[in-house]
Amino acid sequence: MLTQLAIQDFAIVDRFELDLKGGMTAVTGETGAGKSILLGALGLCLGSRADAGSVRHGCQRADLTARFDITRLPDAKAWLAERELPTDECLLRRVVSANGRSKAWINGRPAAISDLKALGERLIQIHGQHAHQALMHADTHLTLLDDYAGLNHDVEALGEVFRDWQNARRQLKKRREQGSEADARRQLLHYQVEELDQLALGDDELPTLEDEQQTLAHAEEILRDTQFAADCCEDDDSGALSLLHQARSRLENLPGSDTGVLANTLTMLGDAQIQLQEAASELNHLAADTPLDPDRLAFVENRLGDIHRIARQHHIAPEELPDLHARLSEELEQLNASGGDLDALSAEVNDLHDRYRDAARTLGKARRQAATAFADEVQQQLAFLAMGKAHFEVAFEPRDTPAAEGLERVQFFIAANPGQPARPLAKVASGGELSRISLAIQVVAASHSTIPSLVFDEVDVGVSGATAEIVGQLLRRLGDNGQVMTVTHLPQVAAQAHAHLHIEKRARDNSTHTRMALLDDGGRVSELARMLGGINLSDQTLAHAREMLNASQRPAH
Repeated sequence: MLTQLAIQDFAIVDRFELDLKGGMTAVTGETGAGKSILLGALGLCLGSRADAGSVRHGCQRADLTARFDITRLPDAKAWLAERELPTDECLLRRVVSANGRSKAWINGRPAAISDLKALGERLIQIHGQHAHQALMHADTHLTLLDDYAGLNHDVEALGEVFRDWQNARRQLKKRREQGSEADARRQLLHYQVEELDQLALGDDELPTLEDEQQTLAHAEEILRDTQFAADCCEDDDSGALSLLHQARSRLENLPGSDTGVLANTLTMLGDAQIQLQEAASELNHLAADTPLDPDRLAFVENRLGDIHRIARQHHIAPEELPDLHARLSEELEQLNASGGDLDALSAEVNDLHDRYRDAARTLGKARRQAATAFADEVQQQLAFLAMGKAHFEVAFEPRDTPAAEGLERVQFFIAANPGQPARPLAKVASGGELSRISLAIQVVAASHSTIPSLVFDEVDVGVSGATAEIVGQLLRRLGDNGQVMTVTHLPQVAAQAHAHLHIEKRARDNSTHTRMALLDDGGRVSELARMLGGINLSDQTLAHAREMLNASQRPAH
């Protein structure tokens, strides 16, 4: 329930604070006095669009606050709890700057405008003065019926399943369109990976093969030259070792060979002899280990040829083949897995379609059951509004394609007079009839709302006389069980209210101000008299107003 509305520097209001209670509150004032300002301020607190024109001329910003008692609003409390906000009450604040930008807070925490709107839908319902115009669009009929039947949560759940189903369908279509391209890629990868599998190149195999190829290709030359070099070192007659041996023998027999230069020379010759012996031994080992294997050479050269050929096919260096093999294998594995994903996605689409169909059929059945009771209640209200001979019905027709809202469309039909066929509401010609039909529908919808705070903005337009008094009685009944605020120009409606808020425009200090005040009984009589007879109030008009107020405030029997 809305308990307080505070306005500062908004439109032509400098400062105003309104405390509200339950019941029906009438809001009246002369044309142009600013009755719409009150609802405009409330609308901004509930997430309506803001602009620079909202700010009072000459001021930097407009500051608006709406406080709600949410004791009877479990949905609102749950919404706040999900966002870890206090749930003992709800305080919405909106500040609009002179440049048109705005900021919002919920219970003191900065909030997005979309959050204000989402929470506001759980706090209060506003029935605008153009509601009868909205009823000209059949799309609003389904919403009204769902509100009446309490099916909004079911509609939201169906919408989620529908959106999941459509998303899955789009993904499946896209994947299938990409299927032929993926198949071609899969076939190419299969061939390439199989070729690399057969090659099975090891990480260090390439340099080993290249070294081996060099050795095998020059084996005869290496064997011949190493053997020749070994023979030069150790041949019995003319080899270097034999000659060194002879030289040492000659020098060792000379006088003084153990001292001086000769001794040093003999030492060096001895070292040279040892080194030649070791070199000869190494050369003999090398010659013995050098393979003469044409078959192995052919194998190595063929393998190197395969390695270089495949590397050229992929435009990479041969040593990059192992990394390429790993990448292509992973891509092929992913493509193969995607084939299974396609089957899974197709199954998901079918499952979501079945879930949507079942939920939509269940929702449609609930709507048809509620439609009968809804039509009966609207029929009763029409009779109350002097249209007892009218016939109201709710018609269903299947949609051409499934939608988030379900499988059927809903449209209100009415026959205003006996003997006439029921026609779509949009075909009703009389503005007065349309206003009463609209009011009957809104009263029925509001009476079943889980939200106890309702705002009616001149929904009584087009009615007068006894019917206007009945409209007031309808609104008062709604206020008996909750909170109703109604902007009205009819004294018969205003007289029925539990409280009366008067709005007037005054000029002061070369500027225009709007004044709002809750009226006492005397003030109410004067305002009702003004609404009945204009500015110059006669005693008769005042007496009529006093009698109207007294009669409307008596308990019903």
